[in-house]
Amino acid sequence: MTEKRNIHALIEKEAPSLNNLLDPEDVKEFKAMTSELRDTWTKKQVFRTETEMRMSVLQDMKYPTKAAKYWQCVREQNVFLENLMSLSFDFRRSYAKVKWLEKKIETEQDEYKLEKYKIDLDEARYGLANMQLVARDRMREIKLWSTLKKEFDDGTFDTKDVNRHQLDSYHLIMKNKAETLTSGSSQPEVFNVLGQLNTIERVKKSGEMIYNKKEQITNDLGAKDK
Repeated sequence: MTEKRNIHALIEKEAPSLNNLLDPEDVKEFKAMTSELRDTWTKKQVFRTETEMRMSVLQDMKYPTKAAKYWQCVREQNVFLENLMSLSFDFRRSYAKVKWLEKKIETEQDEYKLEKYKIDLDEARYGLANMQLVARDRMREIKLWSTLKKEFDDGTFDTKDVNRHQLDSYHLIMKNKAETLTSGSSQPEVFNVLGQLNTIERVKKSGEMIYNKKEQITNDLGAKDK
């Protein structure tokens, strides 16, 4: 297998074919920029930075508690895990295509088919390099979500059952939304925000959540045993 994420040779190999697309002077400049373009391709941003994760994804108005932030980290990390696994299958499939094309090139006698196989092979190798780049950045974000989960897990909330934090977290979220309502807010928006806020406050007061009832039964049984 070629060196991971190294497209320098692929760029150089493809440069002559750019004569079909670019003016000769542009082709010359492209060749001179090969090292720079490889550097650009290697360090380009693929997925979110830590800044974007903290400020955009985990912003305080939407996720106002450590529990809410923790569980959003879980969701985000799982998405990247599933995508990384799918990418792994795609990579295996593409790598098998590369080996198949290499074998076809060794035995193909028809010059036109041979040329097509060579083009397909170059494209497939470039695709593999792109997959490796994406996989590296997916893994980087998976590790960042892991770090953030540890940061937010201060031992004050349940990390096994996502439902346990949501009533308190949603209460703060709806209060934040209610504070942003103005006279220009639409009737459906006001109805939705205040409807949820009133319902949350009623449910918290009544203690009707199922897990509250289970805890009460457990406490009652414990009291009887004493």
